[in-house]
Amino acid sequence: MIVEKQVPLQAHNSFGIVAKAHHLARIRHEDDLAALRADPAWAALVREQPPFVLGGGSNLVITGDVKPLVLKVEIAGKRLIEETPRGWLVEAGAGENWHGLVQWTLEQGWPGLENLALIPGTVGASPVQNIGAYGVELQDRFHSLDAIDLRSGERFTLDAAQCGFGYRDSVFKHLPTDARDFGLAGRALITRVRLLLPKPWKPVLGYADLERKMAETGNSAPDARTLFDWICAIRRAKLPDPAVIGNAGSFFKNPTVTPEQCADIIAREPKVVHYPMPDGTVKLAAGWLIDACGWKGRGVGNAGVYEKQALVLVNRGGATGGEVVTLAKAIQTSVYERFGIRLEPEPVVI
Repeated sequence: MIVEKQVPLQAHNSFGIVAKAHHLARIRHEDDLAALRADPAWAALVREQPPFVLGGGSNLVITGDVKPLVLKVEIAGKRLIEETPRGWLVEAGAGENWHGLVQWTLEQGWPGLENLALIPGTVGASPVQNIGAYGVELQDRFHSLDAIDLRSGERFTLDAAQCGFGYRDSVFKHLPTDARDFGLAGRALITRVRLLLPKPWKPVLGYADLERKMAETGNSAPDARTLFDWICAIRRAKLPDPAVIGNAGSFFKNPTVTPEQCADIIAREPKVVHYPMPDGTVKLAAGWLIDACGWKGRGVGNAGVYEKQALVLVNRGGATGGEVVTLAKAIQTSVYERFGIRLEPEPVVI
């Protein structure tokens, strides 16, 4: 196992922020981590700081050179484990591209992931964030995952309940508060993810953008491939391509409020975009709140708010992580002062 030194990370984070990893190891198989741990240099590298697990870097803001050992997850492979009357059980390596997996399952005739098309990042990062879009979250298709404990080197498997999924949340985003807490932030490296694509397949519709597509095309019963194509077109029209304009997709979570809080905001802002949730709460569109505060198109230094979607922060060229964080904090302050709502960022800041 070769640990590379002073590795440029600009190509490994979708914001395109210039930074270096002091040390980086590429994990292409589970045994690579075992070999790395057996190297006497491992203890020296992780003694002061736990290693940092890096997937596709699509949910990351780098504020400087990364001192912890970076474990770049590049585990590949896709396969069908079994087909049953319940559905197709599919497994993918953590280093596989998420959108590539969505495309591959559709090509095999296994629908169910089409609503999650064009979400950037790797398969291994998908359960960490519990990615979601257009009415489907990863937890709706999740079966189980394999991971390695970075402290002990032991391999383990988690099911959906053990992952503690929430809105853009999981056990992998929480630090343990005591010996009984199962928080796994900084403690685990996901190696493989299994998804159950259910039978019979049913389209998940109901979002305004999809309703417009149905009206435009006259197709009220799209098949999985059509729904995939629609969602790709919608996302490409709204969101910048990271290969062209550096960004991390949606930067803030959509906040949820009580019906009473929502009614109070509607009384002041009748046009606020909101969605009633099954649990009785109301989800507000963070992009609408940011836009209402006048941030669309504005920026701090070389970091800006995307002109077509206020929920997306972009690198206009040469932006630093510090500029992105400063811009995000300014937006949070504006939204809180106007609406009394604290926006929570999605990306990890390192």
